Amino acid sequence: MDNAPLRKTLVSIKKNKSAYLMLLPFMLFFTLFTIIPVLMSMPIGFTDFNMVQFPQFVGLSNYSALFLSDKIFMQSVRVTLVSAIFTGPVSYVLCFLIAWLINEMRPKLRTIFTLIFYIPSMSSVYTVWQLIFSGDSHGYINAFLLNTGIITSPVQWLTDARYVLLVTIVVQMYLSLGTGFLALRAGFQNIDRTWYEAGAIEGIKNRWQELIYITIPAMTPQLMFAAVMQIVSAFAAGTVSQNLLGFPSTDYKAHTIMNHAYDYGWIRYEMGYASAICMILFVVMYFLNRLVGRLLRKYMD
Repeated sequence: MDNAPLRKTLVSIKKNKSAYLMLLPFMLFFTLFTIIPVLMSMPIGFTDFNMVQFPQFVGLSNYSALFLSDKIFMQSVRVTLVSAIFTGPVSYVLCFLIAWLINEMRPKLRTIFTLIFYIPSMSSVYTVWQLIFSGDSHGYINAFLLNTGIITSPVQWLTDARYVLLVTIVVQMYLSLGTGFLALRAGFQNIDRTWYEAGAIEGIKNRWQELIYITIPAMTPQLMFAAVMQIVSAFAAGTVSQNLLGFPSTDYKAHTIMNHAYDYGWIRYEMGYASAICMILFVVMYFLNRLVGRLLRKYMD
């Protein structure tokens, strides 16, 4: 049996032991709070487990119930897909364009605008958004629409079933300008400027051609990372509607898959059913990440 790959890995670890020691705390927490819970949820999804009694094996009954008799789950799937279409691809493109525009600014302005767009991911801004979408005449949106004569009475943005999903998408898109955006900013900063000089010699004439033929191919790792972060944030969205609209939202119109898992896991304590929901979401996100990764590699190559 050839142990060459193992020996090569051990040599690399020994050579870069300082870097691995710095990664060790993160990897320990990641393993404890992410990898282990995911692995535990796989068998729990096939059981009836209420956190008090010992789990009872029920086979595929949790999964069959989800798709055949749980109407709220099917509605949450539709809500999640609609939300993901906007907070995934659209937000991803916005992150890239904003990072590109900021990169063209002067150094001081770069720092200021990077902080402005990254702040939402570091703080809780739900109180501000509740004020903006307040259902009385003093809410910023209602006040503007009333003063301009577009509406004659205040709109209940946070409780009217016609608007709750729209409000959630808007806030989620704003909050998604976080880690992925910062990764793209770093990617622009790490591009060797001599590549642009070489491109000018080869016939590249404007910024758009630089973007297509030099910038995007040079940022493959950052684009991949940002894509993964956008997929995760789009499909794992749930805290926005809970903090903004309350739980559950009106007629479950902004009820995502994560909200459904929260309902069964932390309110009803049906952990087997909640684990089945999470596993379905995990599988969908995994294959989407693989698909996006393959498409980006194909384009970059």
